[in-house]
Amino acid sequence: MHPVRRTISARLLPNPDNWLLWLLGAVALLFVLLRPLPLRAYAALVDWQTLGALAGLLVITKGIERSGILQRTASRLLARVTDMRRLALLLAAFSAGLSAVVTNDVSLFLLVPLTRSLAQQAKLPLARLVVLEALAVNAGSALTPIGNPQNLFLWQSSGMGFAAFVAMMAPVVAIMLALLYGAVLWLVPRRPIELAPSSEPEALSPCWFAISGGLLPAFLVALAFHQQVTALALVAALYLLCNRRVLARTDWALLAIIGLMFVDLRQLADLPLVTGMVQSLPIDRGLGAYLAGIVTSQAISNVPAAILLERHVHDLPALAAGVSVGGFGFFVGSLANIIALRLARAPEAFGEFHRIAIPFLLVATIAVGLLFVL
Repeated sequence: MHPVRRTISARLLPNPDNWLLWLLGAVALLFVLLRPLPLRAYAALVDWQTLGALAGLLVITKGIERSGILQRTASRLLARVTDMRRLALLLAAFSAGLSAVVTNDVSLFLLVPLTRSLAQQAKLPLARLVVLEALAVNAGSALTPIGNPQNLFLWQSSGMGFAAFVAMMAPVVAIMLALLYGAVLWLVPRRPIELAPSSEPEALSPCWFAISGGLLPAFLVALAFHQQVTALALVAALYLLCNRRVLARTDWALLAIIGLMFVDLRQLADLPLVTGMVQSLPIDRGLGAYLAGIVTSQAISNVPAAILLERHVHDLPALAAGVSVGGFGFFVGSLANIIALRLARAPEAFGEFHRIAIPFLLVATIAVGLLFVL
């Protein structure tokens, strides 16, 4: 078998890293058996625009990683930041700020590989740092209409102005970021960073850094102007012709996981039991709407939750706050959580995420909920 095909196949075949892929596949098969749909209906369940955007970002950021620039950046960062807590605060702050501008997913595609490079060069709690970054992008992205998909959907549905939406979300985000700051202080000790034994640094390829680094903003601009198919074709052609190793090393299983999440969770949201429960509960305004956003996000993720509840809730601030806070807690609460855990490549990351994110959800639910009680 060709080396490229062998590498891709190894990433998709059953192994401990792909348990979620095969679990979602089993759930999809169960739906096929119990509630069969026409083939075109299954394809319609997938958000192809989101999946295409993630495919391009996966390839481009893998190209940036393979250029060696992240390893060099990590080395320089460790030379300037020698305190573990300060490094964690810096990564969390940068994650939150970047996610408000270029979306939570893009932020993770850039910062989690950088964090892995940091952990390769120093003795750092990789899983914990990545979990804090996941919490940070969920919190920071909630500020703006373009920070995450659920905000974009609710903003476009509401007809609200950009600045008005930011002003509406500012108190919620301020509370979440304050809790995140406290979590970093609690979870990351203030002690010197211990460098790992020196290893041969990966060769820096300025040419491929320039190409991949230039492709990233160009691809984001193409997405903004709805030229996704053309942009994807150009990205695929460039790496296929000039650097197939990037395509071979891209985590295609992550795309399969996300595609199956759309198929499974949207069918779950359409179950008569679920829709009937939503219609029967007092969730149209205030605290009820806020809690509905949180609980539903824990079951079907916050983007489908926003789409499902928008028809029944008539309180935009409460719903937007609920699906934002609902991104914490169980890993399925936000697509960003799946991406962060997958990119971390740390076996302990899944357990670490829930040890931190579930208590964080409980505290955030109460703290932000006071806005809708007082």
